[in-house]
Amino acid sequence: MRSEDTLFVGGPMDGRVVAVLTGLTGHPPKWYEIPVPGADGGPVVVHTYRRAPAGYSKRLGLQRGWIYEYMSAGRERRALKWPWSKPGGPSQG
Repeated sequence: MRSEDTLFVGGPMDGRVVAVLTGLTGHPPKWYEIPVPGADGGPVVVHTYRRAPAGYSKRLGLQRGWIYEYMSAGRERRALKWPWSKPGGPSQG
C-alpha cells in the first residue's frame, strides 16, 4: 500500500509528520481520528483532524499536497442529500 507523509497542524500532534495510507484515488482520508486512552483507565479521548490543501503553486495554481487540521469540536456529520428530496422534508436527518 502507498503512504504519504502528511503534516498535522494544531492539537496534540502539532508539527508532526506522519505517514498516512492513501486510498484508491491516491489521496489520504478526509478525516483522521487518533484514539488516546484515558488516564487511570478513564474513557478514551478521540482527537479528530480534517484534511485540507497544503497550498498551491504560484505559476499554475496546482495543489502541493495535504495537511491535517485539528478539529476540537470533533467530526461534523452531514445528512444525505438525495436529488428527489424536498428541502426541509422529513427524509433529511
